[in-house]
Amino acid sequence: MWWNTSKMKRSQIKRRPLSDSTLANLESEEKEYREQDGANLYFRVKPNGNKSWVLRYKTPAGKWSWAGLGSYPAVTAAMARKKAGQLRERAYAGEHITEAARSRRQALLDAETDTFEKLANEWLASRRSSWTDGTYQRAKGGLELHIFPTVGDRPFSTIHPMEWMTLLRAMEKKGILERLGNVRRHCKEIYDLARVTGRITHNPIDGLNRFLRTRANENFAHVAHQDLPNLIAAVRSYPHAHDVRLGLMLLMLTSVRPSELREARWDEFDLADALWTIPAERMKKRRDHLVPLSRQAVSALMVLNCIQI
Repeated sequence: MWWNTSKMKRSQIKRRPLSDSTLANLESEEKEYREQDGANLYFRVKPNGNKSWVLRYKTPAGKWSWAGLGSYPAVTAAMARKKAGQLRERAYAGEHITEAARSRRQALLDAETDTFEKLANEWLASRRSSWTDGTYQRAKGGLELHIFPTVGDRPFSTIHPMEWMTLLRAMEKKGILERLGNVRRHCKEIYDLARVTGRITHNPIDGLNRFLRTRANENFAHVAHQDLPNLIAAVRSYPHAHDVRLGLMLLMLTSVRPSELREARWDEFDLADALWTIPAERMKKRRDHLVPLSRQAVSALMVLNCIQI
């Protein structure tokens, strides 16, 4: 399209909507000004000569506000008028146009910066208070070793189920099936956190377990009841490391986990009342765990205390 390229002052404008020649030739002034094109669409001219389109609209609160529609000539008059009509419809429907645009920009920014590693660390922090140090470190270590190097820096919402299947099957081929199960469950919980907080609507880990191998269930190693007397006799007669011998006896007498006995403190034991109180935080429960102590257990603890002193 061709038009006259002579400069035009705003006082020379004869008609609206503004013609293409008017838009191209309007001169700048010492201060920024806006010229109405029609239906609250304005053509803005800055002192440096830059030109753009802006729409004046009412917010849901009834206040006037401005929404930018783009710079001229990249956004032509036809494009600006079409876009203004669309925005007016959204404003009439009760949308705060500039706030909605700001939210969309923030959502795009979040999609670029919300990596899987960042989400995973948020999940780890949420579980920290309910886990022992060992459980926390195992979960964190599994993610750092098997997941973060491959997808840790990816926006979590862009990682597809097939990519997760490929990653987890690489662990499956290594034969580390127990670690695979733990890592998969942790990744699923990580995405569940994103889902319940409104950042995704679908968990890409859902259903993958049906197509992955799992570790075969096995009974815990145990001693047959007919062999138990021989085991007890062997422990009692062990001539070395008396603390280890007493520890094994206490495990049999109290039926606690090895970690609970290993991490026990002397102030947890009340030998006079034959009671061991394991704090709730070590039991991963909301209340303390009480372990009655037999006469033999009290005797073993007294001997163990003397050895350590």
